[in-house]
Amino acid sequence: MAGKKVERESAKTTKAPKAGKAAGGKATKAGGAGGSPFPASALGGTYRENEPLGRHTTYKIGGPARHLFTPASVEAVVGALAWAKEQKVPWLVLGLGSNVLIRDGGWPGLVIKIGKGLDALSHRAGIWKVGAGLPVPLLARKTAEEGFSGIHRLIGVPGTVGGGVYMNAGAHGNDFASVLVSATVVQPSGAVQEVPRAKIPFTYRRSGLGEGIVLGCVLRLDKDEPVRLKAEVAELLRRRKAGTPFDQPCCGSVFQNPTESTAGRLIDQCGLKGRKVGGAEISRLHANYIVNKGNASADDVLKLIDIARTAVFKEFGVELVLEVKVLGEAK
Repeated sequence: MAGKKVERESAKTTKAPKAGKAAGGKATKAGGAGGSPFPASALGGTYRENEPLGRHTTYKIGGPARHLFTPASVEAVVGALAWAKEQKVPWLVLGLGSNVLIRDGGWPGLVIKIGKGLDALSHRAGIWKVGAGLPVPLLARKTAEEGFSGIHRLIGVPGTVGGGVYMNAGAHGNDFASVLVSATVVQPSGAVQEVPRAKIPFTYRRSGLGEGIVLGCVLRLDKDEPVRLKAEVAELLRRRKAGTPFDQPCCGSVFQNPTESTAGRLIDQCGLKGRKVGGAEISRLHANYIVNKGNASADDVLKLIDIARTAVFKEFGVELVLEVKVLGEAK
């Protein structure tokens, strides 16, 4: 999710800065004349300057972030947002970097990467407290092993819990909205709120949380038989490996499924499996996946998205809607 001053789908063309090395927690300039340095040492966490975002997305695509900060606490997130607001720097939140396509010019401001330090996990009597930085597959596996159902079918969702709650991630009849008790959310103002499920307007793959950043959640899961759950998880993983390009760089599903059919089936019926542009390819295994064959640019992927959308609309009159979020600036 990004600060409101930056467009998601497109932005003006700018020259990407050169990739830099780790700043080692040292303060660095905000980029503008007279800008205050980023207070990484004071906040606590890890910081890099001009960091290629291809290193931090499942697509392995993306130009550099002017500032990349991995906070070690809720307070560090609040402090980073305060700095961005004071410096008028656009901000963006990433977890594992799935479900996003970062454009080749990168991100001109601050990227807050939610991961280590915000990945705690505990449970008691079916109530699970989960940090936003915990990977969803790890949560799915651990809950199954402990004999709790409700989230185990999300074993193939390649993201963090924070992103999963924000996007209401789901699979095979499970989703976060169905088991959520509350979410810990920090607003751009810096206010940290515990938001009950009843106050979150969940819809399909949406939470309605706007610019709020999910930092953790409480889930209520049902007790079940561990042997049965682990067998179901193993079967879902087997099917995922057989039916999706799980071992190739991609964002997950590119398009939402329309009511008429599935996006993959419509694209396949247009004969587009295997279609390539540059280093990107519409997967031969599942047509709703566009994979990076090794040297793809964001522009390559965007061109394939346009090809698929145009073909499906021309053939079936269906307008495909993006599930992947396109962020950043053109190169």
